[in-house]
Amino acid sequence: MTARARLALIALATLGLAASVAALYVHYRLITDPSYSSFCDVSETVSCQQVLKSQYGTVAGVPVAAGGAIWSALMLILSAWGMRQPKSETASRAAGYAFVLSTVGLAAVFYLAYASFFVLHHLCPLCVTMYASVIGIFFVSAGAAGSLGSLASGLGQDLTGVVRSPAAAALAAIWLAGSAGLVALFPHERTVSEATTAAADPVPVETLTPEQLVELHAWLDRQPRVPEAMPTQDAKVLLMKFNDYQCPTCRQTWILYKDIIEKYEKQYPRVFRFETRDFPLEPECGAGGQHTAACEEAVAVRLAREKNLDKQMEATLFERQSFSLTRDDVKAALKEVAHIDSAEYDKRYAQVLEAVRADSQFGQKLGVNGTPSFFLNGIRLGLLRPAAFDAMIAYELKKAGVT
Repeated sequence: MTARARLALIALATLGLAASVAALYVHYRLITDPSYSSFCDVSETVSCQQVLKSQYGTVAGVPVAAGGAIWSALMLILSAWGMRQPKSETASRAAGYAFVLSTVGLAAVFYLAYASFFVLHHLCPLCVTMYASVIGIFFVSAGAAGSLGSLASGLGQDLTGVVRSPAAAALAAIWLAGSAGLVALFPHERTVSEATTAAADPVPVETLTPEQLVELHAWLDRQPRVPEAMPTQDAKVLLMKFNDYQCPTCRQTWILYKDIIEKYEKQYPRVFRFETRDFPLEPECGAGGQHTAACEEAVAVRLAREKNLDKQMEATLFERQSFSLTRDDVKAALKEVAHIDSAEYDKRYAQVLEAVRADSQFGQKLGVNGTPSFFLNGIRLGLLRPAAFDAMIAYELKKAGVT
């Protein structure tokens, strides 16, 4: 192999390691801080959060990014140490090991890229960077590797060389210990969710400056309004959320905005109205997606609403949010919160599901293609800091002559 190929492999492995570590940081912040918004959440379709917190973002509770970091670190060791003498037979075999490992990595990349682009319909910039690193390592190592037949015969010799070399042994020990520690110690989302729920501290609301308020009000005044999402009857301000109880960002906005919404509901009980509209990302409800129990959860909340326990049911579902949730889990939660048994749920499921589908169809008519989607007096909103969200509602109330 050539020195240029070695440098290319080092650069690609470093790029992959950097992207994986950045993705791990984002993943960690997302599950430990509900108010965190990652730097790579560019739009509804370009979002690290939507991919990292999907069912494809973890394996047995361990982030896929952790596997990327472990794999990239091994590639970096192989290229930086194992190929330090590019013309040697050892370096040629190291390139062969890299090629074999990159073939496995390429299979994982194809699977994850397909899930991201064609199932989730979201693009994660950090994930794409990792994909590019793996593909690049595959092609460079393919050209640099010697005969693959020599790998099996030389493996024992190479392992013996690692054991006998203090530097190589230290690198191997550090890699093994770091890999095991990362898998074992990275917090699992359910554990963090339970801890966050137990704390139950209100989300602090920052204050916007007068200049920021002026800019925010001017932006609102310029926005087009969807007539179908405007308030009717006694309400002067209508806030509408298209929601999926298995959507991580829906849970995040529930945590961030619930105190603000409750404040206005109490202060202006007839003038301000908040509506949760169902938009489950599950084929059964008509909007597509891969969630396993989103329709079931929407039905459960509607049944609980008949007993004025919908908020308690919503809180329970968000607090226990999981991509592995089953229909039986939903029914158990409904019985716990609203004392509606499994037989009653099954009996009424098909009828209530039609109302859920109607909400989904209404959302599609308004152009909704993902969750959460908010409309404030007909204006479609993106994900907002709590202070901006609060200020927008207050401004609409002021314009309506209420405050």
